[in-house]
Amino acid sequence: MKKHIKILAVIFSLLGMTACNSHLDLVPEDYFADGNYWQNEAQVDNFMTGIHSQLRGQQFQFFRLGEMRGGGLTNVAKFPVSLNELTLIEHNMTEVSPGLSAWAGFMNSILQINLFIERVNSISFLPETKKNTLLGQAYGLRAFYYFHLLRTYGSVPLRLSADVLNSQPDQVALRLARSSEAEVLTAVKTDITKSLEHFGSEQGANKAYWSLNATRMLKGEVYLWSAKVYGTTADLTEAKAALNAITGYNLLSDFANVIKTKRNEEIIFTLPFAFNEAEASSSSLFLYDLPSFSGLYYKDTVDVNAPVLLDPLTLQQTSSQTIQRYAYKYELFQSYEAGDQRRDATFYDFYALDRSVTPQRVTTRNIVLNKFLGTINNNIRNYTDDWPVYREADRLLMLAEIANAEGANPQNFIQQIRNRAFNGNDPMPFVNGSRDANEMAIFEERMKEFVWEGKRWYDIRRMKYGTTPLVFRSSSHPYGVLNQSTEAYKILWPIGRDVWTNDPLVDQTPGYETTKP
Repeated sequence: MKKHIKILAVIFSLLGMTACNSHLDLVPEDYFADGNYWQNEAQVDNFMTGIHSQLRGQQFQFFRLGEMRGGGLTNVAKFPVSLNELTLIEHNMTEVSPGLSAWAGFMNSILQINLFIERVNSISFLPETKKNTLLGQAYGLRAFYYFHLLRTYGSVPLRLSADVLNSQPDQVALRLARSSEAEVLTAVKTDITKSLEHFGSEQGANKAYWSLNATRMLKGEVYLWSAKVYGTTADLTEAKAALNAITGYNLLSDFANVIKTKRNEEIIFTLPFAFNEAEASSSSLFLYDLPSFSGLYYKDTVDVNAPVLLDPLTLQQTSSQTIQRYAYKYELFQSYEAGDQRRDATFYDFYALDRSVTPQRVTTRNIVLNKFLGTINNNIRNYTDDWPVYREADRLLMLAEIANAEGANPQNFIQQIRNRAFNGNDPMPFVNGSRDANEMAIFEERMKEFVWEGKRWYDIRRMKYGTTPLVFRSSSHPYGVLNQSTEAYKILWPIGRDVWTNDPLVDQTPGYETTKP
């Protein structure tokens, strides 16, 4: 808790930031302390921009929590590269090496939101519609953070006020034990309700800022999780109503343009990146290591006359070229059907060839990410693609999942996704089947659609074959990553020793060893 107080004693070092219509501008303007900060509308706007800036800064953490353990990545290196993190978080998480910073690094952002809610509720100089929009954003974002924490740790400390900043310096009084999963879920739902009430019918035009439809998407996701993970089946109706209330978005015909074209008609809410502002440079960690690649690999066909590849993705012109740190499984690339445009828009494939034997023999097949490559500016590659949090494809596939859970035919929702994937020429249109067969079909569309968008781990935890979540290994499907009898506790993350050292009221996540005195 000392760490939180020290960080939060100074109000938001990121506050000297202003919003513009197209992106978040991170150029500092000024600094304000809490005592003289909340004096005018511009200061309040700057604070909300700072909250969104912190959200954007968590992009790779959202990926780490939502996808990295989901079974799509590999820790088997095919280059001389470092893939150590995946080994840790898949197999060896402990309180000594938890794989995450304290509470995934989200608590400071939550406390800033708490402060914002408290201050904005007490000021009188804002127009009522503006005040309501800001509070709609704040409650929605706090629910978003706590939903990630719920799915990561289960029970977590629920701090819904700015008391860390405002109370007496008695650190003992600020200690806070973990609330139950049910209590955290209730708090998330309450914040979603408050967000919707404050937004009213205010849609919000800037897709880089939290909006009414972002809250509706979050409500659909939360209530679907509640229904399928906690068994509150009545929540399916709430989830469906929230998602059906979202209108005005359309799937792009060219899948690649979902990422390449900023704020397009498919995007509902996105984390924005821009040249000379902030880049999503972590995508470069999924690319080939140039010295280990050039002149050693081939593309497309095994042909004695095939030229070697030098740098097909133009990575020598990059502002952050580094060794490859993360890799997707080649089997994921192979799972795409012939003609699925998502495959080559997502991955670049290549192979190594042994020409010393007759016939020639392929020795290695590999892939790197071909999604989120950004653009080239002044002969330098910059990783400036936005990172979608919610888009229309996600809405449709959640509606498919809800329909299937209700015993209805999800064909209409799934087929829209497949029609786009195959340019309207789906060789195997979806046919309604058993609930389990439909669930697998929905999951397989999601795993191909949302690579590097931070969803697969949450999907296999929520989605089921029979009554068993897909996260557990089963002879019925190939997607499980944990042994249900011995590793069920690993669906949640441990906390590090630093957490309960700072706050002894906090207990370790069940299943992990603790040496707490």
